[in-house]
Amino acid sequence: MVVVGAGMAGVQTAVALREQGFTGTVTLIGAEPHQPYDRPPLSKAVLLGTAEGSAFEVDFEALGIDLRLGCEALGVRPDARVLDTSAGPVPYDVLVLATGAEPIRLPGTEGVPGVHLLRTLDDAERLRPVLARQHDIVVVGAGWIGAEFATVAREAGCAVTVVEAADRPLAGALPPEVAAPMRAWYADAGAVLRTHARVERVEPGEPGEVVLDDGSRLPAGAVVVGIGARPATAWLAGSGIELGAHGEVLADDRLRTSAPDVYAVGDCASFPSGRYGERLLVHHWDNALQGPRTVAANIVGAAAGVAPAVYDPVPYFWSEQFGRFVQYAGHHTSADTILWRGDPAGPAWSVCWLRDHRLVALLAVGRPRDLAQGRRLIEAGTAMDPRLLADPARPLKAATA
Repeated sequence: MVVVGAGMAGVQTAVALREQGFTGTVTLIGAEPHQPYDRPPLSKAVLLGTAEGSAFEVDFEALGIDLRLGCEALGVRPDARVLDTSAGPVPYDVLVLATGAEPIRLPGTEGVPGVHLLRTLDDAERLRPVLARQHDIVVVGAGWIGAEFATVAREAGCAVTVVEAADRPLAGALPPEVAAPMRAWYADAGAVLRTHARVERVEPGEPGEVVLDDGSRLPAGAVVVGIGARPATAWLAGSGIELGAHGEVLADDRLRTSAPDVYAVGDCASFPSGRYGERLLVHHWDNALQGPRTVAANIVGAAAGVAPAVYDPVPYFWSEQFGRFVQYAGHHTSADTILWRGDPAGPAWSVCWLRDHRLVALLAVGRPRDLAQGRRLIEAGTAMDPRLLADPARPLKAATA
Protein backbone atom coordinates (compact mmCIF):
# COMPACT_ATOMS: atom_id res chain seq x y z
CA MET A 1 0.00 0.00 0.00
CA VAL A 2 1.52 3.33 -1.07
CA VAL A 3 0.03 6.71 -0.13
CA VAL A 4 1.53 9.73 -1.90
CA GLY A 5 1.05 13.02 -0.04
CA ALA A 6 1.71 13.46 3.68
CA GLY A 7 -0.87 16.15 4.48
CA MET A 8 -4.13 15.56 6.31
CA ALA A 9 -5.63 13.30 3.62
CA GLY A 10 -2.54 11.13 3.22
CA VAL A 11 -1.84 10.75 6.93
CA GLN A 12 -5.47 9.96 7.72
CA THR A 13 -5.58 7.37 4.92
CA ALA A 14 -2.52 5.57 6.30
CA VAL A 15 -3.91 5.68 9.84
CA ALA A 16 -7.40 4.56 8.73
CA LEU A 17 -5.94 1.57 6.90
CA ARG A 18 -4.40 0.35 10.14
CA GLU A 19 -7.50 1.16 12.18
CA GLN A 20 -9.63 -0.85 9.76
CA GLY A 21 -7.40 -3.91 9.95
CA PHE A 22 -5.03 -3.65 7.00
CA THR A 23 -1.93 -5.71 7.90
CA GLY A 24 0.20 -5.31 4.78
CA THR A 25 2.96 -2.75 4.30
CA VAL A 26 1.94 0.92 4.25
CA THR A 27 4.32 3.49 2.78
CA LEU A 28 3.55 7.20 3.19
CA ILE A 29 5.47 9.53 0.89
CA GLY A 30 5.75 13.29 1.49
CA ALA A 31 7.54 15.93 -0.58
CA GLU A 32 8.33 18.19 2.39
CA PRO A 33 11.16 17.34 4.82
CA HIS A 34 9.07 18.19 7.90
CA GLN A 35 7.14 15.72 10.03
CA PRO A 36 3.57 15.64 8.63
CA TYR A 37 1.57 18.58 9.98
CA ASP A 38 -1.88 20.14 10.02
CA ARG A 39 -2.39 23.27 7.91
CA PRO A 40 -5.14 25.38 9.60
CA PRO A 41 -2.86 26.53 12.47
CA LEU A 42 -0.41 27.95 9.90
CA SER A 43 -2.65 30.98 9.31
CA LYS A 44 -3.23 31.48 13.03
CA ALA A 45 -1.13 30.20 15.94
CA VAL A 46 2.01 29.38 13.96
CA LEU A 47 2.06 32.82 12.31
CA LEU A 48 1.58 34.62 15.62
CA GLY A 49 4.28 32.56 17.29
CA THR A 50 1.92 31.05 19.85
CA ALA A 51 2.71 27.59 18.44
CA GLU A 52 5.99 26.35 17.00
CA GLY A 53 4.35 23.92 14.65
CA SER A 54 1.34 21.72 14.09
CA ALA A 55 2.73 18.21 13.62
CA PHE A 56 0.17 15.41 13.74
CA GLU A 57 0.26 13.38 16.93
CA VAL A 58 0.70 10.10 15.10
CA ASP A 59 3.23 7.44 16.04
CA PHE A 60 4.03 6.22 12.54
CA GLU A 61 6.59 3.71 13.77
CA ALA A 62 4.15 2.11 16.21
CA LEU A 63 1.56 1.82 13.43
CA GLY A 64 4.08 0.19 11.12
CA ILE A 65 3.86 3.02 8.59
CA ASP A 66 7.01 3.56 6.50
CA LEU A 67 7.30 7.36 6.39
CA ARG A 68 9.46 8.71 3.57
CA LEU A 69 9.90 12.49 3.75
CA GLY A 70 11.59 14.86 1.31
CA CYS A 71 10.54 12.49 -1.43
CA GLU A 72 8.73 14.06 -4.39
CA ALA A 73 6.32 12.15 -6.61
CA LEU A 74 7.29 12.50 -10.27
CA GLY A 75 4.88 10.20 -12.09
CA VAL A 76 2.81 7.03 -12.10
CA ARG A 77 3.02 4.04 -14.42
CA PRO A 78 -0.26 2.21 -13.73
CA ASP A 79 0.49 -0.67 -16.14
CA ALA A 80 3.68 -1.46 -14.22
CA ARG A 81 2.15 -0.48 -10.84
CA VAL A 82 5.06 1.83 -10.12
CA LEU A 83 5.22 5.28 -8.55
CA ASP A 84 8.23 7.24 -9.78
CA THR A 85 9.78 9.52 -7.13
CA SER A 86 12.84 11.71 -6.64
CA ALA A 87 14.29 8.84 -4.59
CA GLY A 88 13.64 6.22 -7.26
CA PRO A 89 10.74 3.95 -8.31
CA VAL A 90 8.32 2.64 -5.67
CA PRO A 91 6.23 -0.43 -6.61
CA TYR A 92 2.67 -0.66 -5.32
CA ASP A 93 -0.27 -3.03 -5.19
CA VAL A 94 -2.68 -0.22 -4.33
CA LEU A 95 -1.88 3.49 -4.65
CA VAL A 96 -3.67 6.42 -2.98
CA LEU A 97 -3.20 9.90 -4.44
CA ALA A 98 -3.39 12.55 -1.71
CA THR A 99 -1.11 15.31 -2.99
CA GLY A 100 -3.52 18.11 -2.08
CA ALA A 101 -3.56 21.53 -3.71
CA GLU A 102 -0.98 24.22 -4.40
CA PRO A 103 -1.54 27.99 -4.24
CA ILE A 104 -2.02 29.98 -7.43
CA ARG A 105 0.81 32.46 -7.87
CA LEU A 106 0.26 36.08 -8.80
CA PRO A 107 1.44 36.44 -12.41
CA GLY A 108 4.71 38.31 -12.75
CA THR A 109 5.77 37.89 -9.12
CA GLU A 110 7.81 34.70 -9.39
CA GLY A 111 11.08 35.36 -7.56
CA VAL A 112 10.15 38.93 -6.56
CA PRO A 113 11.47 39.61 -3.03
CA GLY A 114 8.83 40.24 -0.39
CA VAL A 115 6.03 38.34 -2.15
CA HIS A 116 4.71 35.46 -0.05
CA LEU A 117 2.28 32.56 -0.28
CA LEU A 118 0.80 30.83 2.75
CA ARG A 119 0.41 27.11 2.22
CA THR A 120 3.32 25.37 3.91
CA LEU A 121 5.12 25.44 7.24
CA ASP A 122 8.10 27.07 5.52
CA ASP A 123 5.77 29.81 4.18
CA ALA A 124 4.52 30.51 7.70
CA GLU A 125 8.06 30.59 9.10
CA ARG A 126 9.08 33.15 6.48
CA LEU A 127 6.10 35.35 7.35
CA ARG A 128 6.51 35.31 11.13
CA PRO A 129 9.35 37.87 11.24
CA VAL A 130 7.43 40.05 8.76
CA LEU A 131 4.55 40.26 11.25
CA ALA A 132 6.94 40.78 14.14
CA ARG A 133 8.45 43.83 12.41
CA GLN A 134 4.93 45.24 11.87
CA HIS A 135 5.46 45.99 8.20
CA ASP A 136 2.82 47.55 5.97
CA ILE A 137 1.24 44.50 4.37
CA VAL A 138 -0.75 44.20 1.15
CA VAL A 139 -2.91 41.09 0.89
CA VAL A 140 -3.95 40.13 -2.64
CA GLY A 141 -7.31 38.35 -2.56
CA ALA A 142 -10.24 38.73 -0.17
CA GLY A 143 -11.12 35.06 -0.01
CA TRP A 144 -10.97 32.81 3.06
CA ILE A 145 -7.17 32.69 3.35
CA GLY A 146 -6.80 36.42 2.61
CA ALA A 147 -9.28 37.34 5.35
CA GLU A 148 -7.63 34.98 7.83
CA PHE A 149 -4.17 36.37 7.15
CA ALA A 150 -5.43 39.97 7.32
CA THR A 151 -6.96 39.13 10.70
CA VAL A 152 -3.67 37.79 12.07
CA ALA A 153 -1.67 40.69 10.59
CA ARG A 154 -3.94 43.22 12.30
CA GLU A 155 -3.61 41.32 15.58
CA ALA A 156 0.17 41.62 15.16
CA GLY A 157 -0.13 45.40 14.74
CA CYS A 158 0.52 45.61 11.00
CA ALA A 159 -1.14 48.11 8.69
CA VAL A 160 -3.11 45.97 6.23
CA THR A 161 -4.61 46.71 2.81
CA VAL A 162 -6.52 43.93 1.06
CA VAL A 163 -6.95 44.25 -2.71
CA GLU A 164 -9.62 42.20 -4.46
CA ALA A 165 -10.29 42.11 -8.20
CA ALA A 166 -13.98 41.33 -7.72
CA ASP A 167 -16.64 43.68 -6.36
CA ARG A 168 -16.78 42.04 -2.91
CA PRO A 169 -15.00 39.71 -0.53
CA LEU A 170 -15.53 35.97 -1.01
CA ALA A 171 -16.89 36.56 -4.52
CA GLY A 172 -16.08 33.01 -5.59
CA ALA A 173 -17.85 31.44 -2.62
CA LEU A 174 -20.89 33.55 -1.70
CA PRO A 175 -23.58 35.55 -3.54
CA PRO A 176 -23.44 39.37 -3.31
CA GLU A 177 -26.14 39.79 -0.69
CA VAL A 178 -24.49 37.29 1.66
CA ALA A 179 -20.97 38.69 1.23
CA ALA A 180 -22.13 42.31 1.59
CA PRO A 181 -22.17 42.41 5.42
CA MET A 182 -18.62 41.07 5.50
CA ARG A 183 -17.19 44.17 3.86
CA ALA A 184 -17.68 46.11 7.11
CA TRP A 185 -15.65 43.54 9.03
CA TYR A 186 -12.45 44.79 7.41
CA ALA A 187 -13.02 48.42 8.42
CA ASP A 188 -14.07 47.39 11.94
CA ALA A 189 -10.72 45.61 12.30
CA GLY A 190 -8.76 48.58 10.95
CA ALA A 191 -7.94 46.93 7.61
CA VAL A 192 -8.50 48.66 4.28
CA LEU A 193 -10.44 46.67 1.67
CA ARG A 194 -10.14 47.80 -1.96
CA THR A 195 -12.42 46.00 -4.40
CA HIS A 196 -12.37 46.25 -8.21
CA ALA A 197 -8.60 46.44 -7.72
CA ARG A 198 -6.19 44.47 -9.88
CA VAL A 199 -2.46 44.27 -9.29
CA GLU A 200 -0.46 45.55 -12.25
CA ARG A 201 2.94 44.71 -10.75
CA VAL A 202 4.92 44.48 -7.53
CA GLU A 203 8.02 46.69 -7.26
CA PRO A 204 10.55 45.40 -4.71
CA GLY A 205 12.32 47.76 -2.35
CA GLU A 206 12.50 48.96 1.28
CA PRO A 207 9.57 49.10 1.38
CA GLY A 208 8.29 47.80 -1.91
CA GLU A 209 5.16 48.97 -3.67
CA VAL A 210 2.13 47.30 -5.17
CA VAL A 211 1.04 49.11 -8.32
CA LEU A 212 -2.66 48.71 -9.17
CA ASP A 213 -4.20 48.88 -12.62
CA ASP A 214 -5.60 52.37 -11.89
CA GLY A 215 -2.06 53.62 -11.29
CA SER A 216 -2.33 53.91 -7.51
CA ARG A 217 0.61 52.72 -5.42
CA LEU A 218 0.43 50.94 -2.09
CA PRO A 219 3.47 50.75 0.21
CA ALA A 220 4.25 47.13 0.98
CA GLY A 221 6.87 45.78 3.33
CA ALA A 222 5.41 42.43 2.31
CA VAL A 223 2.83 41.13 -0.15
CA VAL A 224 0.80 38.04 0.72
CA VAL A 225 -1.02 36.35 -2.15
CA GLY A 226 -4.23 34.42 -1.50
CA ILE A 227 -5.99 34.11 -4.85
CA GLY A 228 -6.92 30.45 -4.72
CA ALA A 229 -5.43 27.01 -5.12
CA ARG A 230 -5.39 24.29 -7.74
CA PRO A 231 -5.02 20.52 -7.38
CA ALA A 232 -1.36 19.49 -7.19
CA THR A 233 -1.57 16.99 -10.03
CA ALA A 234 0.77 18.26 -12.78
CA TRP A 235 3.07 15.35 -11.92
CA LEU A 236 0.39 12.93 -13.18
CA ALA A 237 0.83 14.05 -16.81
CA GLY A 238 1.25 11.05 -19.07
CA SER A 239 -0.04 8.59 -16.48
CA GLY A 240 -3.38 8.08 -18.20
CA ILE A 241 -5.19 8.90 -14.96
CA GLU A 242 -8.18 11.01 -15.93
CA LEU A 243 -8.17 14.63 -14.79
CA GLY A 244 -10.96 17.24 -14.78
CA ALA A 245 -11.19 20.81 -16.03
CA HIS A 246 -9.44 22.17 -12.93
CA GLY A 247 -6.67 19.58 -13.04
CA GLU A 248 -8.32 17.49 -10.34
CA VAL A 249 -8.28 13.70 -10.36
CA LEU A 250 -11.72 12.49 -11.42
CA ALA A 251 -12.62 9.95 -8.76
CA ASP A 252 -15.85 7.95 -8.70
CA ASP A 253 -18.27 7.75 -5.78
CA ARG A 254 -15.96 5.20 -4.11
CA LEU A 255 -12.94 7.50 -4.63
CA ARG A 256 -11.43 5.22 -7.28
CA THR A 257 -9.60 6.79 -10.22
CA SER A 258 -9.66 5.69 -13.85
CA ALA A 259 -6.57 3.53 -13.21
CA PRO A 260 -6.97 0.11 -11.57
CA ASP A 261 -6.21 0.00 -7.84
CA VAL A 262 -5.49 3.73 -7.70
CA TYR A 263 -7.62 5.91 -5.38
CA ALA A 264 -7.67 9.69 -4.88
CA VAL A 265 -8.71 11.69 -1.83
CA GLY A 266 -8.68 15.23 -0.45
CA ASP A 267 -7.95 18.49 -2.27
CA CYS A 268 -6.52 16.81 -5.37
CA ALA A 269 -9.73 14.94 -6.29
CA SER A 270 -13.34 15.58 -7.20
CA PHE A 271 -16.18 13.11 -6.69
CA PRO A 272 -19.78 12.80 -7.91
CA SER A 273 -22.31 13.73 -5.23
CA GLY A 274 -25.63 11.91 -5.38
CA ARG A 275 -26.92 14.34 -2.75
CA TYR A 276 -26.29 17.40 -4.93
CA GLY A 277 -26.46 15.85 -8.39
CA GLU A 278 -23.10 17.20 -9.51
CA ARG A 279 -19.37 16.62 -9.16
CA LEU A 280 -17.79 18.39 -6.17
CA LEU A 281 -14.21 19.61 -5.76
CA VAL A 282 -13.85 20.46 -2.07
CA HIS A 283 -10.68 22.23 -0.87
CA HIS A 284 -11.34 22.04 2.84
CA TRP A 285 -9.95 20.29 5.91
CA ASP A 286 -13.04 18.22 6.72
CA ASN A 287 -13.02 16.59 3.27
CA ALA A 288 -9.39 15.58 3.84
CA LEU A 289 -10.43 14.07 7.18
CA GLN A 290 -13.57 12.21 6.04
CA GLY A 291 -12.54 10.88 2.63
CA PRO A 292 -9.70 8.66 3.90
CA ARG A 293 -12.14 6.59 5.96
CA THR A 294 -14.04 5.73 2.77
CA VAL A 295 -10.83 4.95 0.87
CA ALA A 296 -9.58 2.67 3.66
CA ALA A 297 -12.96 0.94 3.97
CA ASN A 298 -13.02 0.24 0.23
CA ILE A 299 -9.43 -1.02 0.09
CA VAL A 300 -9.87 -3.31 3.09
CA GLY A 301 -13.39 -4.27 2.04
CA ALA A 302 -12.36 -5.21 -1.50
CA ALA A 303 -10.05 -7.88 -0.12
CA ALA A 304 -12.76 -9.16 2.21
CA GLY A 305 -15.57 -9.12 -0.35
CA VAL A 306 -17.48 -6.41 1.54
CA ALA A 307 -19.84 -4.11 -0.38
CA PRO A 308 -18.08 -0.84 -1.28
CA ALA A 309 -18.70 2.37 0.66
CA VAL A 310 -19.99 5.41 -1.22
CA TYR A 311 -18.51 8.84 -0.47
CA ASP A 312 -21.20 11.53 -0.41
CA PRO A 313 -20.55 13.88 2.53
CA VAL A 314 -22.14 17.18 3.45
CA PRO A 315 -19.15 19.47 2.85
CA TYR A 316 -18.12 21.54 5.87
CA PHE A 317 -15.55 24.17 6.70
CA TRP A 318 -14.92 27.00 9.11
CA SER A 319 -12.95 30.25 9.12
CA GLU A 320 -11.88 32.57 11.92
CA GLN A 321 -11.76 36.15 10.71
CA PHE A 322 -11.96 39.57 12.34
CA GLY A 323 -13.19 38.19 15.64
CA ARG A 324 -15.92 36.08 14.06
CA PHE A 325 -16.32 32.32 13.78
CA VAL A 326 -17.74 31.57 10.33
CA GLN A 327 -18.96 28.08 9.46
CA TYR A 328 -20.46 26.65 6.28
CA ALA A 329 -22.08 23.29 5.60
CA GLY A 330 -23.52 21.89 2.38
CA HIS A 331 -23.39 23.14 -1.19
CA HIS A 332 -25.55 25.80 -2.82
CA THR A 333 -26.18 27.10 -6.32
CA SER A 334 -27.53 30.43 -7.57
CA ALA A 335 -30.91 28.78 -8.18
CA ASP A 336 -31.45 27.96 -4.49
CA THR A 337 -33.66 30.14 -2.29
CA ILE A 338 -31.86 32.28 0.31
CA LEU A 339 -33.38 32.76 3.74
CA TRP A 340 -31.87 34.85 6.58
CA ARG A 341 -31.87 34.13 10.30
CA GLY A 342 -30.94 37.19 12.34
CA ASP A 343 -29.58 40.64 11.53
CA PRO A 344 -26.48 40.54 9.28
CA ALA A 345 -25.33 43.83 10.85
CA GLY A 346 -25.18 42.11 14.23
CA PRO A 347 -22.60 39.75 15.71
CA ALA A 348 -24.52 36.52 15.07
CA TRP A 349 -26.63 35.48 12.08
CA SER A 350 -27.14 32.64 9.62
CA VAL A 351 -28.09 32.20 5.99
CA CYS A 352 -29.97 29.14 4.76
CA TRP A 353 -30.20 27.87 1.18
CA LEU A 354 -33.35 25.91 0.37
CA ARG A 355 -34.16 23.68 -2.60
CA ASP A 356 -37.66 22.24 -2.81
CA HIS A 357 -38.15 23.24 0.86
CA ARG A 358 -35.14 21.20 1.88
CA LEU A 359 -32.04 22.69 3.46
CA VAL A 360 -29.05 22.21 1.14
CA ALA A 361 -26.53 24.64 2.67
CA LEU A 362 -26.08 26.91 5.65
CA LEU A 363 -23.65 29.70 6.56
CA ALA A 364 -23.46 30.50 10.28
CA VAL A 365 -21.69 33.53 11.74
CA GLY A 366 -21.38 33.14 15.50
CA ARG A 367 -24.23 30.62 15.59
CA PRO A 368 -22.56 27.21 15.99
CA ARG A 369 -25.82 25.59 17.12
CA ASP A 370 -27.43 26.54 13.80
CA LEU A 371 -24.54 24.92 12.01
CA ALA A 372 -24.62 21.69 14.02
CA GLN A 373 -28.38 21.26 13.66
CA GLY A 374 -28.37 22.41 10.03
CA ARG A 375 -25.72 19.92 9.05
CA ARG A 376 -27.84 17.05 10.39
CA LEU A 377 -30.94 18.40 8.62
CA ILE A 378 -29.02 18.60 5.33
CA GLU A 379 -27.82 15.01 5.76
CA ALA A 380 -31.36 13.81 6.48
CA GLY A 381 -32.93 15.80 3.61
CA THR A 382 -35.64 17.04 6.00
CA ALA A 383 -38.36 19.33 4.63
CA MET A 384 -38.33 22.76 6.30
CA ASP A 385 -41.00 25.39 7.01
CA PRO A 386 -39.54 28.68 5.66
CA ARG A 387 -41.70 30.80 7.99
CA LEU A 388 -40.43 28.99 11.08
CA LEU A 389 -36.89 28.86 9.73
CA ALA A 390 -36.71 32.66 9.45
CA ASP A 391 -37.19 33.07 13.21
CA PRO A 392 -33.66 33.23 14.68
CA ALA A 393 -35.01 32.50 18.17
CA ARG A 394 -36.36 29.13 17.05
CA PRO A 395 -33.91 26.22 16.92
CA LEU A 396 -33.39 24.94 13.39
CA LYS A 397 -34.48 21.46 14.38
CA ALA A 398 -37.85 22.94 15.41
CA ALA A 399 -38.39 24.58 12.02
CA THR A 400 -39.23 21.45 10.07
CA ALA A 401 -42.33 21.19 7.92
